[in-house]
Amino acid sequence: MDASRCVIPVVKSPKDYQAFRISPNDTNRLAIVFEPTTANFSVTLCVEIFDVGGKTPPNRHQYATEMFFILKGEGQASCDGKTVPIRAGDSILVPPTGIHLIENTGSSRLYALCIMVPNENFAELIHSGVPVELDEEDLSVLRRTAVPAFR
Repeated sequence: MDASRCVIPVVKSPKDYQAFRISPNDTNRLAIVFEPTTANFSVTLCVEIFDVGGKTPPNRHQYATEMFFILKGEGQASCDGKTVPIRAGDSILVPPTGIHLIENTGSSRLYALCIMVPNENFAELIHSGVPVELDEEDLSVLRRTAVPAFR
């Protein structure tokens, strides 16, 4: 292998994530893990955190595909009028132009890993919001310390 072509990976931990509410009264927060400036690629990867009863407004993306992997909690996902229940371990794939939303219908916070390709100004939208801090519950989920260890 040619050493001049070696790429050094970018490694981050939860303490490095910046979190935002896109609008001050939103009931969800987004913790950015990777974005185009750090990934050197048109992708945004974040953890979306929904308070109890929290949801995204219905939205759509012209070119981007958005994927969600539910880390913890339960809720429902809707796309173009179809609604399905979601819980930890479920995956959702939203194609471009699909009008979609995610809602926390559970009794605790809902955490979803969210990936958007291409970025379609998603990272910029998040950064334009209100900065917020991740609390201990958030950090516990992100560090996976809230999940029993498998032996």
